[in-house]
Amino acid sequence: MSDGREVICGPLRTRPLWALVGLGAAGAGVALVRSVFWGRLVDPWVFGGLLVAPLAVLGLYAAGVLVSADAYGIRSRTLLRRRSLPWGDIADVRVYLQYGRHGEVIRRVCVVLRDGRTRRLPLPFSASGDDRPDFDAKLDALRALHRRHGGPESDHVPVISHRTAGRGSAVSLVLCVLLLAGAGLAAWFVPSVASERRAWDSAVFCAAGTSAAERGDCLASSPAVIARTEAGRGKRTSWLYFADGRPVDRLAVSQEAAEGFRPGDRVELTVWRHQVREVVGQHQVWREHFATAGEPAVLAAALGLAAGYPGSRMLLHRRGRRLPDDEVLPSALPFAGVLVGTALWLLPLRYLHPTTLPASPVTVAWAVTGSLGSLGLFAWAWRATRIRVPRGAAAEAEPADEDVFLAARFLESTDYNPHGFGTHIVLGGGPPAVTPHPGPGRFAAKRIPVERLTVKDVRRLRGGDEDTVSLPRSWHIAELDDGGSPVRLAASPADLARILGALEPAGAGRRPVG
Repeated sequence: MSDGREVICGPLRTRPLWALVGLGAAGAGVALVRSVFWGRLVDPWVFGGLLVAPLAVLGLYAAGVLVSADAYGIRSRTLLRRRSLPWGDIADVRVYLQYGRHGEVIRRVCVVLRDGRTRRLPLPFSASGDDRPDFDAKLDALRALHRRHGGPESDHVPVISHRTAGRGSAVSLVLCVLLLAGAGLAAWFVPSVASERRAWDSAVFCAAGTSAAERGDCLASSPAVIARTEAGRGKRTSWLYFADGRPVDRLAVSQEAAEGFRPGDRVELTVWRHQVREVVGQHQVWREHFATAGEPAVLAAALGLAAGYPGSRMLLHRRGRRLPDDEVLPSALPFAGVLVGTALWLLPLRYLHPTTLPASPVTVAWAVTGSLGSLGLFAWAWRATRIRVPRGAAAEAEPADEDVFLAARFLESTDYNPHGFGTHIVLGGGPPAVTPHPGPGRFAAKRIPVERLTVKDVRRLRGGDEDTVSLPRSWHIAELDDGGSPVRLAASPADLARILGALEPAGAGRRPVG
């Protein structure tokens, strides 16, 4: 970054990147010499060299990334392509948040074009607190150039995360389709599983003179002697080995069966459809498990219900399509409650009636009651996840002699909220105050200096409100002016309106908000 007329973003640490290039090139050279000149294709050095060779391409790509911006626009250069975006085509410069496997926050810059398409810039890039100041400085410089030479759509920095309306729902769509495909596949197996179970339950021993071609559908018995057993631990398979390899060399059984049989035990084998299905000894019996039709039916229903959660996330994105891209969407957890409540009655019903509809009065009442309950839960979830428009203070007056504790938090540390200790605001029985508890009593309460507070705006949560991740998504934020210092107050929409209404007659100035 120079004098404000140009911004240049390059890799912060190039020495480790060139070290990767050298290591990968050395590995490729070793593999080439050992395989071509020495003729040793199967060699540990060749495999090791081929394994580290891609590091050269990775390091070369990372070291060659460059993003620059000037009065014309933004230019980006990578190993594979170059791109140029004039400021007139850029509608906004935003921050795009990604979350790593260990909870780290990765920040990237994203530009939104006038036609609605988005482009993520390879730089600047922030993955830790050490490079965050440099990232913020480069971002401020890019937005300053955009304001000077273009026309940004927002006056604040929009931050797009997995909680905001601007994040696409492609991942949810793919997950929903995969779960529905799995449910369809499990449902497709239900008739065949039911048919095999009925055939096993109705199978009888073969009559004398039954031909070899017809012996597959009837039961045949064969004596055998256990030669040895092998009990697998964990996920390893357990085996029974038979003397002289008759009628089979070995048979996969459960761990308990392998531990129950002893070498030399004389057993009786039951064969059905050319496979050993039962081993009966004097002190131990093993039978092959035949799945009932209810098992794949329950799996199909469970996968179908699981597909409802990514489907509910897509529904919330659809309902919030008119919101600004950086506003936080309501949580999909209420719909997860609907799915769990539906599973409590649907899965047992599918297990008992996998291929037929309920016919008895009890099961019909079960299905009807469960359906009505799920419908009621869905109506509750639909109402709980509705998009609430921020509104002003409520006109409701608090009782003059009774304390009312409302869950609310000042997001900045102030003299009346030191170190962010407050979790509730108490109204009614005295001046408004911040408390670290929900009552009763005003122990450790600190009075709010309402005479110096001015309400500037009331809005929904945004992706840039990083300190609201632990707060409910349905809460709203009031932006206040505390004697020249910005302060944010977060609470549920109804409680926030009551708090602002209580602050207003106490002396807090306020301009109309929508």
